[in-house]
Amino acid sequence: MRPGEDWASLPPTIDRDWIPAKDRARPRSSRPWVHLVLFLATVLTTTGCGVGHYLSFSAGFAGHAPSITPSAILAGFWYSGTVLAILGCHEMGHYIACRLYGIDATLPFFLPAPIVLTGTFGAVIRIRDMFPDRRSLFDVGIAGPIAGFVVAVPALFLGLWLSRVEAVPARFAGLELGEPLLFKAAAWLVWGHIADGFSINLHPMGFAAWFGLIMTALNLIPIGQLDGGHIAYAVLGRRSLWVTTASATAGAVIVALYRSVTLGVFFMLAVSMLFIAGLRHPATLDDVVDLGWGRLALTVLAIVMLVLCFTPVPIEELLPH
Repeated sequence: MRPGEDWASLPPTIDRDWIPAKDRARPRSSRPWVHLVLFLATVLTTTGCGVGHYLSFSAGFAGHAPSITPSAILAGFWYSGTVLAILGCHEMGHYIACRLYGIDATLPFFLPAPIVLTGTFGAVIRIRDMFPDRRSLFDVGIAGPIAGFVVAVPALFLGLWLSRVEAVPARFAGLELGEPLLFKAAAWLVWGHIADGFSINLHPMGFAAWFGLIMTALNLIPIGQLDGGHIAYAVLGRRSLWVTTASATAGAVIVALYRSVTLGVFFMLAVSMLFIAGLRHPATLDDVVDLGWGRLALTVLAIVMLVLCFTPVPIEELLPH
């Protein structure tokens, strides 16, 4: 290596094993206060959102909203604590995998948002190194969804257990949540068959888990720099471009058929990212590596998680008849 040359700039044919460890992972300067401020801001926005969810849950489908009290504000943490745990574990899964491979990455940036339903845009980490090989790319890509999923599933069952089944008024107006397959299965296991004219009044913790399932599914779509895009490239290499193109086409068809505003917004963001970063996924330093049967089995798991967590219409407005 010549003086001043960065190991990340070396071509993929170079064996990185001989590169000194100090040159493989050089943590760069960080600003911990930025992460802390964003996290506290997200706690504030999600707790405020959680208070609204709790008041709505307490009111039931009849719509008699109670007043805001200190106990109601405290109950806002049912939602905020759950959603922050799911998002935080998702991103920490990526971060820990990066650390294990000596890849320079930041701690999670939580993204607050003045959105009534969620209170957050999610969380992200910034990876500041090239991936050494396709194995590391795969492991970093899949670690986040698995970690978030492991937290979201028990939160979903507990949230449904805390929920109530109530009669829906004849002229009810509000929002109806799209139900992923996993959500439907969990609801059946907790409540069994729900008679016509009744529905689940979802507890704030259940809503946070539902949001976690939706975010898991959207991140696993094999497009661009999403987790699914990383996994697709790690498994298929440059052939993943065909999967990305097919996924983008399928997404456009789903948005057009179901006219889903929420899914459409995310889809447009994903497509915009494709045009900014390019259709082809960036190569790793060593693209010629065998993933092994274990990672191929995890690929099947990722597909199963995508199917279980996906719904074409996440949110639909119900108008009185």
